[in-house]
Amino acid sequence: MLETKEFDLATTLVQEKMVDAEKVAHVQNSNPLEHALLVLTKTGYNAVPVLDFHGKFEGIISKSHILEAMFGVEKIEVELLEKKTVSDCMDREIPTLLIDDTIEQALHELIDYNFVCVVDEDQQMQGIITRRQLLKEYRNEYYRKRNKS
Repeated sequence: MLETKEFDLATTLVQEKMVDAEKVAHVQNSNPLEHALLVLTKTGYNAVPVLDFHGKFEGIISKSHILEAMFGVEKIEVELLEKKTVSDCMDREIPTLLIDDTIEQALHELIDYNFVCVVDEDQQMQGIITRRQLLKEYRNEYYRKRNKS
């Protein structure tokens, strides 16, 4: 029988449950908004991380950020999708986690966000931790314990 490691919020590290950066959809800060909107639409995500050319985390861009950037005084200005870049309207005030933070710390951040980016000490993106995956993990742990009784 396979032994499963207990899911303990205080000792399980973020790096054990995160999605690696290579598997995470993202955009670069210099991309036009049009590209960011295409990425968001094609992936079905509402927001994605924004990185610089070297993979350093800078913030997130969402569909609502892009829509807000298109609002002119009297109309929606679709041409702004080509003129503005991601860095013009992204959110830079976003919490991050370090790979050696605990899942308990991650949960505090995930209350307000669907995902939180995991970075190293130099702000290089290592991956993301999502609210969905932690809820699934917690659910699975609940059923494992229930079935043991």
